[in-house]
Amino acid sequence: MRENIRKKLEGREMFAFSIATVLLLLAASLLLATPGELAQGMVTIVLTRDALVTDYFKLAGFGAAFLNAGLVMGLAILLIHRQKIPFTGLTMAVLFINAGFALFGKNPVNVLPMLLGTWLYAKFHHAGMNRYIYTALFGSCLAPMVTELVYLLPFSFGVNLGIAVLVGIFSGFILPPLSVHTASMHMGYNLFNMGFAGGLFAFVMMCVLQSFSLESNSVFIWSYGRPLWLLTGLYLYFAAALLFGLFLDKKSLRSLLSLMRHPGRAVTDFVLMSGVPATLVNMGIIGLLCTTYILLVGGDLSGPVVGAILTAFGFAAFGVHARNYLPVLLGVFLSTFINHLQPTTPGIQMGAVSAVGLAPVAGQFGPFAGILAGMLHAAVVVCTSSLYGGLNLYNNGFSTGLVAIVLVPALESFIKGFRTKNRAGSMK
Repeated sequence: MRENIRKKLEGREMFAFSIATVLLLLAASLLLATPGELAQGMVTIVLTRDALVTDYFKLAGFGAAFLNAGLVMGLAILLIHRQKIPFTGLTMAVLFINAGFALFGKNPVNVLPMLLGTWLYAKFHHAGMNRYIYTALFGSCLAPMVTELVYLLPFSFGVNLGIAVLVGIFSGFILPPLSVHTASMHMGYNLFNMGFAGGLFAFVMMCVLQSFSLESNSVFIWSYGRPLWLLTGLYLYFAAALLFGLFLDKKSLRSLLSLMRHPGRAVTDFVLMSGVPATLVNMGIIGLLCTTYILLVGGDLSGPVVGAILTAFGFAAFGVHARNYLPVLLGVFLSTFINHLQPTTPGIQMGAVSAVGLAPVAGQFGPFAGILAGMLHAAVVVCTSSLYGGLNLYNNGFSTGLVAIVLVPALESFIKGFRTKNRAGSMK
């Protein structure tokens, strides 16, 4: 029976796992709220400002938040499946970043203009959408801009909505070429490249708005505490991913050791490089690690934190593993001993989990460089959101991009100089 299941799932393991996740989210929403409460909650999510940080757990209830996450992730799966694209590590990263941020900022309505904009970009360049589908889905980080403009502009609701949609389409059109340039700036050491590109675009938009005496302000809606049922559910879900990997291949632990030797620098697709079983085991480990960290520091299982954990879980298929993540996580934690921030500060909780974006720095340059990267990230991330009024959901991606751009050249210069000095010494 076990072999029959493996044969039926062969080549479709990640697709089946993704569908199972959507069904789990939808089932959880029905268990946590009545249909009436879910409908009311979804209306609240769609019509409320979504600027960072807007916790849907607090805003609309757990049921509606999970329903929204299931719908957004389901939409992403549908679009990828329609393009007949195989489910790889990059697919897992884009699916779970969308599911995660659907707990605090994305919904099935405000992501549509960016998707349409990227589709128009593909048509303009006579290319298939399969070439840009990942860019489109990652690019929905600017979804709050659509909702924000509806309430911020001084015109009638209809005019405001029309302008907001056009701006969203324009951002979806601009992000594909912009993200190519930003990737060359940090040379693959920031896994959240679209967060950096989106942050730059949002900053420019913020400046344009301010020139017309319009200003978007960050939001702070946050649910405190760690519900036992939610903590238990996360542990069971991540353990299930790990066990599913072991079920598919008992030798996946051996492949995991090979996987963990990769620095993680983009583009590192673990599904293509190490196989599905080892990737699922790695994803489960990272999910368990992030959840345990939040538990140990006394953090909150709020929508943003759970969303960040799901994002890290997804990127464990695309560059992140315990060996290159732990130094960066340690760096964020250690920084709280020398500055005024605490590990339980909301921004630091999210920053610690989202420090996975800098994992390639530790993977390439070693644990001490990773610790330094984490400490810099903790300092930078608390400042960046105000630059664009919370309009870029991937604030940690913008921060990790800045850190990588500043830190990596310094590390490369130091290492190059050290090696040159050693060679000169050995020649004497």
